[in-house]
Amino acid sequence: MKKGINRWSLPADWSIRQCMERAKEAGFEGIELALDETGELSLESDEQQVKAVRKMAADIGLELKSLATGLFWKYSLTANDPDVREKARSVVVKALDVAQWLGADTVLVVPGVVSAPFATSERTSYADAWDRAIEALQELALEAEQRQVSIGIENVWNKFLLSPVEMREFIDTIDSQYVGAYFDVGNVLLYGFPEDWIRVLGPRIKKVHFKDFRTAVGTLAGFVNLLEGDVNWPEVMAAFDEIGYTDYAYTELSPYRYHSDALIDDISRAMDRILGIE
Repeated sequence: MKKGINRWSLPADWSIRQCMERAKEAGFEGIELALDETGELSLESDEQQVKAVRKMAADIGLELKSLATGLFWKYSLTANDPDVREKARSVVVKALDVAQWLGADTVLVVPGVVSAPFATSERTSYADAWDRAIEALQELALEAEQRQVSIGIENVWNKFLLSPVEMREFIDTIDSQYVGAYFDVGNVLLYGFPEDWIRVLGPRIKKVHFKDFRTAVGTLAGFVNLLEGDVNWPEVMAAFDEIGYTDYAYTELSPYRYHSDALIDDISRAMDRILGIE
């Protein structure tokens, strides 16, 4: 597996260049950038601006193979408001464009929200969320295929797709090689075991997020640095070996409150242990 870091693990006030240079210095092979509503890499960015970021990464020596965004908590593909759903679809299309310009092969997509503590939309029924998400992603799969960029459906705290068997059925119903799973190891501990999800999803997994989580806490405060939580890392890595996953794992954690850049080196050391890097 390849060693990557998500942009959200780095200080929020850093530029993309600062993030890339520090990630390279800490020994990462790739960085997963995030698409924002406004700013340096955003819905407002055009092809020329994005390709300048791609060149910057190449010059520094980092791969850009995946693109994340937090915008699906604001614009959900399953929102009750059809205008919000349409906006969410436009965000997916823009993310696919930006990923293509970056040279990335996967975009992270939250497939919908029944409810969540950080979502801005009102509660959606489970049945409506399923139907709306399937409809949207079957259409968006065609956009993904045109750009040769995959959509990675992430398992998140959205009270939706709560088991690996259900996630597998959801992906198989969409029935596109350009729609798979973006598997987050730590997110699943609230209601399951990551090794089970890995083995059930198998080759459907497009990309991976590394997190660790203390189940006794059971809230967002339970997310901790790698090796400090309840993830059974030897079993998780055995499962990844079994399914033959060799693509990127990006650690996604929130920076420390003080001396926030120290997290970068701590993540790097922990990932070396998990990945067996000497």
